[in-house]
This record gives sequence, structure tokens and C-alpha cells, in this order.
Amino acid sequence: MTVAQYKNQIYAGVLGKIIGVYLGRPIEGWTYEAIRDSFCDVNYFVNKKVGVPLIVPDDDISGTFVFFRSLEDNHFPADLSAAQIGDTWLNYIIENKTVLWWGGLSRSTEHTAFLRLKNGIKAPESGSSLLNGRSISEQIGAQIFIDAWALACPNQPERAITLARHAASVSHDGIAVDAACFLAYMEASAFEEKSLHKLIDRGLSRVNNPLLTELVNDLRRECEQTDDWRIVREWIAVNHGYDKYPGSCPMVTNHLAVMMALLMAGDDFQKSIMIASSAGWDTDCNAGNVGCLNGIRLGLEGIGQGPDFRKAISDRIYVVSADGGSCITDAVIETRKIVKAAAAWMGEESPAESSRFAFEYPGSTQGFIPYTDTLEEQADTTLYNLNLIEQENGLVIEYHHLAKGNSSMVAVDTFVELQSRGKEGTSYFEVLASPSLYATQTVNMEVLFREEQAPQFKMFIDVYGKEDVIYKIYSPEFSLNKAINHLSWELPNTNGHAIYRFGIELTSDKRLDGSVIIKSIDWKGAPKHFEMKRAIDLTPSLSPWTTNTTWIKSFMSSIDNFNPDFAETFSISHPTTNGVATIGGTDWDNYCVSSQLICTNQESAGLIARAKGHRRYYAAKFTKDKLQICKNKDDCSIQLAAVDFDLQLDRRYEVSFYVKKELLSVAVDGEVIISIEDHEYTSGGAGFLVESGAILANGFKVEAIV
Repeated sequence: MTVAQYKNQIYAGVLGKIIGVYLGRPIEGWTYEAIRDSFCDVNYFVNKKVGVPLIVPDDDISGTFVFFRSLEDNHFPADLSAAQIGDTWLNYIIENKTVLWWGGLSRSTEHTAFLRLKNGIKAPESGSSLLNGRSISEQIGAQIFIDAWALACPNQPERAITLARHAASVSHDGIAVDAACFLAYMEASAFEEKSLHKLIDRGLSRVNNPLLTELVNDLRRECEQTDDWRIVREWIAVNHGYDKYPGSCPMVTNHLAVMMALLMAGDDFQKSIMIASSAGWDTDCNAGNVGCLNGIRLGLEGIGQGPDFRKAISDRIYVVSADGGSCITDAVIETRKIVKAAAAWMGEESPAESSRFAFEYPGSTQGFIPYTDTLEEQADTTLYNLNLIEQENGLVIEYHHLAKGNSSMVAVDTFVELQSRGKEGTSYFEVLASPSLYATQTVNMEVLFREEQAPQFKMFIDVYGKEDVIYKIYSPEFSLNKAINHLSWELPNTNGHAIYRFGIELTSDKRLDGSVIIKSIDWKGAPKHFEMKRAIDLTPSLSPWTTNTTWIKSFMSSIDNFNPDFAETFSISHPTTNGVATIGGTDWDNYCVSSQLICTNQESAGLIARAKGHRRYYAAKFTKDKLQICKNKDDCSIQLAAVDFDLQLDRRYEVSFYVKKELLSVAVDGEVIISIEDHEYTSGGAGFLVESGAILANGFKVEAIV
């Protein structure tokens, strides 16, 4: 079979993963007894009952989809190594901020592995029990991050095992790695084989770990003797509970919980993730793994047999990493990446590039939800995909009782909500992101209209303005014809403020019922003119002691002190090498990034372009006596070109870094003084670099080059 024939199952696996994580996330850390006494069976999302958001950042989601990027970043090699995956960790993780539980050396397995990698110890040694001890190396994390690797290997379980072993060994060892490989084998095989017992038998045979085989077979015997999963759960607790193994979150206990949920639920998707969540221990990890495997095995139809999990989620995901522009994402976008990798491995042509929103998977809505503006009444609005009723894709906006004073509005987030920035309600993970949409970008939309009478149609954006007060900007009104309509809107200048939300508003002067169908929405490339000026203009209430504003948080920073500056725009200080702050997306290709830089005392500093992560980028870099164009690739900084430059401290320099196709050029005070060609990085975000010192920066501007 071709990848195209498996793609809906890949999407179902991604959906199953995130549904499971969101089901178990609000009760992670609760005791089994507290879950049982509060909810009995966790059959549906309980986030509202415990007062937390549903869509939250989570290591089980971020780690799964971030580390998988190693494939594309290394051009889909047939022999991807553990060391390459370890380099991907360092590129996308911001220390103490993104992806991992930062519990400390020899306390958190992944934090320990990160510190090993950071100190130059390559994978797989970074995760070895010889280096870290069994209590650290045999924790659950090997299992929770492997789903994307298996999804990219439909019906290729041997490849899935190899990839899972390399990925897991970055941070783990021993039975933890073998259990991850076993689960990856089952997931990859589940694209064709639907029998759980056959999947288990074949997976155990292939992984061939006697202890793992004994544990799983003991569990199977317990499951065969009862139809009550709580009895099996008690057996696990008595014989293999957390108290029986060292460490804070042992693999064995949680792996048995995953297998119990699968075996006791049979072909019931809802029941399987209910058991994994209700059983306690690591609820979101376990339910995520169970949901992914059963998503693949049972498909979208199986997910849909229970309650409507999908409507509440609407495909929404946070994938938090140094690549801030990719944080606000959805199940369709992540599925496309996996399908692309699977096609590369199977020797097939890469799928055609889609619009950002193309709604091509059955039932997908890609993060769009009905939007309520509290200032006015809303018409009844229903969202669904046209492919649920016809052999055609598109987001259907169905409106009822549309009339004067009532509007129908739908929207998708393009940045994070201020209330979600703190850690309260999201446990120990913070929502960190750059916007995915910027002022002066052009939004292109294809709209199918079939009704006789058309509503007034407008696009809008919500913007965080001065003092973080949200205000709305509307597009001109579009007239819809009874046909395919091609609409475009170049977004106005927001003076450097972040766009929080993009939406569509339908209005009518008289009563209307009907629908419009959004076939696609897209924006690509760097903004035409995006500019931040003085900090005091962005935040009038700014004081010399202000260190945190919304506009500064639109950068992803691994710089120790990246703050607003009262007199300029940015105050940037970093004590070691490779202090990086970036904004923008991986689709920013040809542009100029510029700023006025005031060097105070540093080893080197400058501007960054085409960053994909924080260890892969081009830099226009000043040292005490040189201006260089460098390429940073993992732990290497490669000088591409250099000229003598007598850098004067405390002097203001107007610096512009141009990246157009292969040509990289730097201008200082309006004069291009260095250029070089390099073809490795073709797109990515822009920002600042500071190494062992500090600079001030006045203004920041990105302008597309046509």
C-alpha cells in the first residue's frame, strides 16, 4: 500500500494521542483513590470540573512532535542515528523552559539526558544506565515520545523498532527502551493487523526481552481471569506499583497500565483511554500511548464510536519548542509532517504542499471554533467538515438566525492567550510561542458559496495593543458570488503588536439561514513590513524595571536576560555562548532583518536569520575586530565570510542582514560590506545573537524581499 492509503490512519493516531493526553492531563499526579472517588470512570474530559484549560502544553505532545523533526532536519536519512536525534533535542529545547520536566540532574530522566548532551556527551551514552543509573534510565519517558516514529512507519514495524530504539536511547536504557520498541512495533503493525493478541505476540517475539515478555504475559493472564479492570489494576499495584521500583515514574508500572487498558477495553476506544486515565499513575502519558495505538488500529470510525471528543479539541495542539512559530499548530499540520516522512522512506513522491488550512482530513477543523464577542449577540453557528457529508473538503460555517444585530463568527488562535502564560492551570509547563501570523502578511482564502442570498463576509484579527488591551481590526467587506470566491487581505500594520486571533465574521441586514464553505486559508513567507520601535511606544507604562511584556514574549528566547529597555527597545545579556532569541516561522524565506545595535561589552553579537531552532541558523556577527557571516549547525559555528571591522563600544550601528535565496549580505549604516553564498538553510525565523556579554537594540524590523 502507498502512504496515501494510510494517511487517515496516521491522522487517527495523532488524534488518538492528543485525545488521550487531554483526557489524562487534568488528573496527572492524582492518586488512584482520588480519581476513583471524584469521577469513578473518567469517560470524558474533566478539565472544567477541576478548573484547568483543556488545550495545554504537555511534554507528551511536545516531545513526540519536536524530536520527530530530526528526520526532516536531516533530510530523511535511512540510518538516522541516536546522536542526530540528541542534536535535535539541543536545537529545539530551551533549557528550563520547553518540552521537558525540569526536575533536576539525577531526578528527572530527560533533564539528566539534556545536561549530558549539553556537556558534550553524545547519544546513546547520554541516556545509558552506566552513566545515569537504572533508577533514572528505566523511567517512562522512553515510551511517551515514540508515537510519531511509529506513525511514520505504517506497516513497517522493523523500521519502527530501529527508530524507537535510537530515539529512546537518547535518554533511557534497559527495559525502558525495549518497552518503547515493543509499543512502536505494535503501533506500526496496527495499520494492518487488528488483533491485539497477535500484535502483542509478534512484538514480544521481535523485541526479545525475557523480563518484558514475562511481565506482559503475567498481565495477560490476569486480564483473562476477569472482566473488571480494577481487579487487574490492583494486581499491578500490589506486584508492580511505584513502590516496587526506584525512581519517580518507573516504566514497568506504566507499561503494564497501558497494556491493561488495551486488553481490558478490546475494540472500544473510549473505554481504553478511560481505563488508562482512571487507573492513576502517569495518566496523560499512558492514555496518550493507548489513544495513539487504538487510533491507528480502530481508525477515525473507532474514535467516533464514543462521545464527540473531537469537537472539544478541534485538532488544537501546542508544540512548544525553540521554533516558536510552530507552537500554535494542529493535528492536521503535524500529520502532514509524518506523512511526508513516511513517503520519503517508502520512496514515494513527497505530497504536494497544502495551504495552512486545507481541512483535508475527515472531520478536521484545524483549530477553528465558534467565536463569541461579548459586545454583541451571536447567531447560532455550527462548524463541521464538508467531507463528512460529501466527497469534498472544506470547513462548513453553518449559521442560523443571522440578522441585524446578530453575527456569526469563527476564529483560530495565532498566538497564546495572556491568561495561559502562567503555569497555573497547566501544571509545570508554560505556554511559550511566537505568533504564526504577522502584520503586512497577506491572507488568501478560497470560499465556496452555494446559497441564493449571501451574508456580508469579513475577515478580522484580534491584536494585543498597548497595555495588552485586545482590539479588533476588520478587513474590507467581501461580496460572495454563488461559486468559488478567491479573497485576499493584506493585514494592516499593528506597530509591532502580536496578532492573537484570526477570524471570519458573517452579518446580514435581514434574517438568513445557510452556510459558507471555507476551502482553504493560507499565508506564507516573511511579512512585507513588520516593525517594533521603541519599547516606550509599545508599552507606554514601561518603567526601567519592567522585564516582561507581551511583545517581548512573542520572541522565543534562550538568552538569560532578554528584556525591554526603557530608553531603547531591547536589553540583551547572556553569560555564555549561543544566546539566541527568535521570532517568526519556518516559512520566512527571503527577507531583511535589521536593528540598531549598541555593543557594550561582549565576545560577539549580531542578528540571526533563517533560524530553525536555536542551534541552526545564519548569523551576522560582530566580534571586537571582525564582522562575520556564520552558519551555526548544532555544536559548530562555521565562518562563511569575514572582514576586518573596528567595533566601537557604545556606538550605535544600523545593521541589516539580507537573506535572498543563496545570497547572504550584511549592511552597516546603509553600506553592504560583506556577502557570501550558502544554500543549506532556505527559511526560518529572525532575531538576535549575544555571546558572553550584553547589547542594547533599538527597533527590530523584518521586510520581505521579492
